[in-house]
Amino acid sequence: MAKILLTGATGYIGSHTWVALKAAGHDVVGVDNFSNSAPEVLNRLAALTGSAPTFENADICDAGALKRIFVRHGVDAVVHFAAFKAVGESAAKPLEYYRNNVGGLVAVCQAMQQHGCRHFVFSSSATVYGEPVFLPYTEAHPLSPMNVYGQTKLMGEQVLRDWAASDAAVRVAFLRYFNPVGAHESGQIGEDPRGVPNNLMPFVAQVAVGRRPHLSIFGNDYETPDGTGVRDYIHVMDLAEGHVAAVDALLGDAGTFTVNLGTGSGQSVLDVVKAYERASGRPIAYQFSPRRPGDLPAYWADASLAKQLLHWEARRGLDTICADSWRWQSLNPQGFEATPA
Repeated sequence: MAKILLTGATGYIGSHTWVALKAAGHDVVGVDNFSNSAPEVLNRLAALTGSAPTFENADICDAGALKRIFVRHGVDAVVHFAAFKAVGESAAKPLEYYRNNVGGLVAVCQAMQQHGCRHFVFSSSATVYGEPVFLPYTEAHPLSPMNVYGQTKLMGEQVLRDWAASDAAVRVAFLRYFNPVGAHESGQIGEDPRGVPNNLMPFVAQVAVGRRPHLSIFGNDYETPDGTGVRDYIHVMDLAEGHVAAVDALLGDAGTFTVNLGTGSGQSVLDVVKAYERASGRPIAYQFSPRRPGDLPAYWADASLAKQLLHWEARRGLDTICADSWRWQSLNPQGFEATPA
């Protein structure tokens, strides 16, 4: 059993990875400041894992708080999720994004260095690739992010590569996510965005549950099979299990590596809508709107390297994704915040 520090631990991907790490026998210490999550998540994690979560309420930019956490817990590896992630917001608030996503990362690395922790799993993104030169994206694809959020992820990768180059004991797993969706099969944790969802699946879910009147589909004239955008949608539990595989690889003396975490295939917006209608048994009202600037017609992963290096591959398909998402949304129609204290 290793002790794993999760930053951003009560967020969407962090909470699911917490469950997966505990199921794999690891000890978990969670850190979050609830800037984009809810304290109720901790109650759900206790129920799912069978034990009270070890949790620290702290901001990753607070060096003093990080020092106290490392001294108190003795950490073997860090899985770093604590980042702002809305593409549009990143353009409107670039300094906040650089402070948190890059500055916070540096603060975590400095705390690790000071306390002898050298294993780091980094939550990166397919946004580092930018406009496709070829598809599917392989890890060797040129890196040219098209927005501030993607730039912060690429800068984070560079920070970690430079740290690893300076210290032979540092081992980093760079995990480039595609489009995480779905929820834990229990329906107890899932994606609960604040305000208007930035991503497709939670918006579809909120239409299905009656919180929103319809979905706006941005563009129906792309050169794709049905004219709508195509993305690589990966179940959040497959993604979480990819993190467990990465942790185990680093603790097993693997060197630094970079892998895509995706399914290796693309689904269109209308594919998702139809699958969600099947899962929920409800019609999903939608209307077409003009394309958004910067949206790509289609992209998906070549995930073969993750299978080769980590013996990991996505196992859950779109129908399972939608069924699990609908279970979460129907059991929690207003999300975590509506849960009584």
